[in-house]
Amino acid sequence: MDHRTALASDQTEKRDRRLSTIFEIARILATQQDLETTLSKFLSCLVEASESADAGVLMLYEPSDERLTMRAAQGYNLDNLRPIRLAPGEATCGKTFQTGQVQLYPTAKAISAERSNLTPENREIVRKATSGPRRPQSAICIPLFTGQTKVGVLMLESRQRSTGFQHEDILWLETVADLIALAIENANLREELQATKALEEANRLKAELISTLAHEMRTPLTSIKGYSTALLLEEASFEPESQKEFLTIIDEECDTLQDLIHDLLESSIIDAGLLKLEPQPVLLPRLTRGVVDDVAHRTQKHRFMVDFPDQFPIVDADPHRVEQVLRNLIDNAVKYSPEGGLVIIRGAARKDEIVISVADQGVGIAPEHLNRLFEKFFRIESGLGRHVVGSGLGLPISRTIVESHGGHIWAESQVGEGSTLYFTLPLKGPSQELDEHVGA
Repeated sequence: MDHRTALASDQTEKRDRRLSTIFEIARILATQQDLETTLSKFLSCLVEASESADAGVLMLYEPSDERLTMRAAQGYNLDNLRPIRLAPGEATCGKTFQTGQVQLYPTAKAISAERSNLTPENREIVRKATSGPRRPQSAICIPLFTGQTKVGVLMLESRQRSTGFQHEDILWLETVADLIALAIENANLREELQATKALEEANRLKAELISTLAHEMRTPLTSIKGYSTALLLEEASFEPESQKEFLTIIDEECDTLQDLIHDLLESSIIDAGLLKLEPQPVLLPRLTRGVVDDVAHRTQKHRFMVDFPDQFPIVDADPHRVEQVLRNLIDNAVKYSPEGGLVIIRGAARKDEIVISVADQGVGIAPEHLNRLFEKFFRIESGLGRHVVGSGLGLPISRTIVESHGGHIWAESQVGEGSTLYFTLPLKGPSQELDEHVGA
């Protein structure tokens, strides 16, 4: 094989390898993984296919602190390089970003000279990363653009290869850089789309909240207005029994409004991440009976049974919040068993947790609704033939409280046969340690 034939063969092989690399990079681009994974795969593919590069880094510009940050590395430990923050104009990558031009460094001396303006912190990081055999002998830096905006820098290095980077490599690497920039632009667009969707969802929930407020407050406000107006009529007189009935209705509807506002405030506190627990030893049987006695005064149709075993363990929990959960679950049982019946509240102790259940004899819950039962504003309307007053926030609030204690909450039901809601609380804390010590 003569010299010309060998040269042509080498050029054909190089061209085929570069085309294969572009196809592989395009395939990676189509997978739509997270940006850092995509950039790491791009860089790995590029270094493996290059006849000159055996290491490289990829840095992106962070407008918030006006610095280039390390996002991918090949031939280096990425975690060791992450602390680097390069200003535009600083060292090889900084200069490439500042000028927006490809920079070719054919020798180790040229690379070292360009790094002379590194900050002491960055210099120490680079020194540790490139010491010994890792010292680059030649390098090439290519700016990354999305449209007219500079977004980062790709740098490839040759540490051991016999051939360094040549000017003929520039056109090919600029093509690759365009694909990398396209991946960055796609990732940014996906983030913007997700942010837009999140904003749309927030606006939808806000509109739903306003709608819920308007709908749920209309009935009690109408009753309060109607009966108070009637009582104020000078030309009308009412028997004491009627006046008491009117005032009782006004009082009950005020309680309904108060409950709605309370749930909305609680939900806002939870959404803001401000829910705080104040654990202390809690006697759950006593706490449960207190809640049941209070609820029983407000309904004549329902009977209640509280069933706890003797020597039920003391639980370390926030008594106010646990009472809130119990009240929500028992109120829920009463609302969704409008014909009355028995509501059973049971407690059981397991090895590492206690389980509380609230069972009713109401309309039940369809299987497709069980998973949505603890979503905000979700309420079951079917089977009742009437609207159930409430914010739709009681069970979601209960779930957050239970999970904040380290427990979990769920429901079991069959349509027409009632429902049972369960929640657990872990047996851990000073009370359990004391019990174990006394037992020992």
